[in-house]
Amino acid sequence: MITTPLPAGSLRATSLNAARRAAELSAAADDVLDVLVVGAGVTGAGAALDAAARGLSVALVEAEDLAWGTSRWSSKLVHGGLRYLAHGDVALAWESAVERNVLMTRTAPHLVRTLPQLIPLHDGVSRRSELLLNAGLRAGDVLRRSARTPADVLPPPRRIPAAEALALVPGLRPAGLRGGLLGFDGQLVDDARLVVALARTAAGFGARVLTRVRVNRLDGGGADAVDEVSGESLRIRARAVVNATGVWAGELAPDVRLRPSRGSHLLVDADAAGIAGTALIAPMPGGCGRFLLLVPQPDGRALLGLTDEPVPGPIPSVPDVPPSDVDFLLAAVRDLLGQPLDRSHVLGSFAGLRPLLEQPGRTETADLSRRHAVLTSPEGVVTVVGGKLTTYRKMAADAVDAAVRVSGLSAGPSRTTAIALVGAAPRRHLTDVEAPPRLVARYGTEAARVAALAELDADLAAPVGPGLRLTAAEVLWAVRHEGALDAADVLDRRSRIGLNPAEREAARPAVERLVERALEGVRDPS
Repeated sequence: MITTPLPAGSLRATSLNAARRAAELSAAADDVLDVLVVGAGVTGAGAALDAAARGLSVALVEAEDLAWGTSRWSSKLVHGGLRYLAHGDVALAWESAVERNVLMTRTAPHLVRTLPQLIPLHDGVSRRSELLLNAGLRAGDVLRRSARTPADVLPPPRRIPAAEALALVPGLRPAGLRGGLLGFDGQLVDDARLVVALARTAAGFGARVLTRVRVNRLDGGGADAVDEVSGESLRIRARAVVNATGVWAGELAPDVRLRPSRGSHLLVDADAAGIAGTALIAPMPGGCGRFLLLVPQPDGRALLGLTDEPVPGPIPSVPDVPPSDVDFLLAAVRDLLGQPLDRSHVLGSFAGLRPLLEQPGRTETADLSRRHAVLTSPEGVVTVVGGKLTTYRKMAADAVDAAVRVSGLSAGPSRTTAIALVGAAPRRHLTDVEAPPRLVARYGTEAARVAALAELDADLAAPVGPGLRLTAAEVLWAVRHEGALDAADVLDRRSRIGLNPAEREAARPAVERLVERALEGVRDPS
């Protein structure tokens, strides 16, 4: 695996913190940038990296925090597009397979792990349905091999007997189980950490990453914005502008018409669900080409999802999961498990809003294409919408291509298929990192630096609350190097403690104290 290293190659070059933000915000107000990217979700962070790696001067501006919006509310799957194959969209499935390969073998093997996925075959699944599902898995494996993803990263699918299915997913309903179809896909340890890694890698190439800067108006020459920290207004000037604000894109580009779709997930107790290292997937009733997901997480919990419901009206800052979605998901998984899940097993919930492009004649959001679109306004603002987390890199590259073309900037083609994100290393080398496996799974090669903080100060090895894994050292690292500006940034995005409201409240006091301590050190490094 050959990847391009960061130009500076040092931790300082990729560190995001309050001091760097203040300095770069002041500079951005004085300069004329090549590219301004608005929206620091996965696509916006990817676009900032893409443009900076081409040698362009870049600012990435975000009203809230890195991964504030939909990018932290995904199913955390890096997938090859089984649903797209079910809809007959081979081209989109191929794009997903290619981008999955890039993430798993080149750019972020430290953040994406191999996930076994079991489709149970109960008596209610007809032989015809079994054949179709098996054909879909086989077709997906053809795409996997064509994308050159090695079999030791994603093994080929196979049919397994009932006994093996129950061994992999002990919570399966044994009655009427005749076997299962076992496939493999990619799973992000944490979707928000991917966004943070992208932003930090972009910073290593010189991009200015400016959170808490709200853009109120875009035009072809830049943006009118407000620094949410100081309250001061500023004008950020740029030769090219990319609107990557996802489901909020229409607020800055009124000509863009979106049909947002809500994807709700429940956080459930993995032991209660009887699920360990293998995910459970099954077609949703009704033959709509959608799949139910019960996906194990690395912390003894599991995600149950997901819905596809239209969201009319104003876009909320943080979407709610309505009781109807909770009932729907619990009912959908009931016949698959030996012991049904109920509301007492639900530890938390979240919903992401898909920024789907409106299409004439299609009334259901489930029928809208998941292809991304790059649109250019008469003023020259480039907007990128649609797509999936797996294909963020291609979306970002297409958006920057359009911005370069419209503005007449001099820049070569995208380089991001060969740029390793901060912390990345070949899989065989990650096992050599001298740090606990849990840290390696979240920080890659940087795990040794995080662990070293606790070695220098034993108090930093302590967790932030009883029964929690997040340590004080990780909180300090988030503030010093990952751009966290307050406790919420740490609880809800640098870690995912916030997914469980009870755990969030237990951790909050300690995290608030640690963040204040870390911010004092960033402001006064001496």
